[in-house]
Amino acid sequence: PELSEEPPAEMVKMTKSKTFQAYLPNCHRTYSCIHCRAHLANHDELISKAIFKSIYLKSFCFHLQVNVGCGPAEERVLLTGLHAVADIYCENCKTTLGWKYEHAFESSQKYKEGKFIIELAHMIKDNGWE
Repeated sequence: PELSEEPPAEMVKMTKSKTFQAYLPNCHRTYSCIHCRAHLANHDELISKAIFKSIYLKSFCFHLQVNVGCGPAEERVLLTGLHAVADIYCENCKTTLGWKYEHAFESSQKYKEGKFIIELAHMIKDNGWE
């Protein structure tokens, strides 16, 4: 009988692979999802630790993020006025992390547009923090 190059179907082991879209370099300090450890942002992308706070939790503001999905934008009245924001979530474990500013209605708040806010309760520091 001829030998098949593929193992029989009953011998194929199925494994679930991680769905991270991106891994940040190990040489950089990074923030990861506290729930599944997917990388979220490089420390160099951090804009502010002090300005951004949700109603209940302290939050950090970032320029760019990885492994983060956005929900639909909706208008919300936040501490600084009316904004169009979209909830953001971890692409790996689907936990809601914070929000993204899509549009600011007041001219003094326009600098927030396109920025990502992650609540500290959903982040952990990885790679090279002392």
